[in-house]
Amino acid sequence: MNKVLVPLAKGFEEIEAVTIIDVLRRAAIEVLVASLDTNNLIKGANGITVQTDVEIKKITSDEIDMIVLPGGWDGTHALADDENVQRLLKEMDAKGKNIAAICAAPFALNKAGVLKQNYTCYPSVEEQIRTEGYQGDSAMVVEDGNVLTSRGPATAICFALEIVKKLKGQEKYEMLKGGLLATYCK
Repeated sequence: MNKVLVPLAKGFEEIEAVTIIDVLRRAAIEVLVASLDTNNLIKGANGITVQTDVEIKKITSDEIDMIVLPGGWDGTHALADDENVQRLLKEMDAKGKNIAAICAAPFALNKAGVLKQNYTCYPSVEEQIRTEGYQGDSAMVVEDGNVLTSRGPATAICFALEIVKKLKGQEKYEMLKGGLLATYCK
């Protein structure tokens, strides 16, 4: 069974986080929702609180197959500044394991030095990352090596489905895509 870590920090984008968690669990992927500290109730950017399963410092790169960062500007900055998130990103990349980020969160990947050449993110965030390799709205999800990136709340279902495809294959992807009525995802 695949295991995916989704770290949440205060100010995370709720649509993105919940969509990722929900779609992956529908695909029978184990999702660990992690907090950055002992507080397991994390308030998102729009005032919705989500309960986490584990504190991130208790997670090692050996026990997970992928790490997925939801966006939200305040949450992204906290992920970029958290030593455990940054450590896991670097370890995952060094092992060739899958990494994904949506919305503003590619900023945290860039800080860890794991963002590949081609990527996308929420419009304007690229100005704080780099414009070289920024794919803009040419695709809802950009894959480069072991890294997947996506644009924002409206692309969250397609992003989560691409993660499912990467971990579970085309058949599971097609089944979920149909069940979710996400025919707009390519």
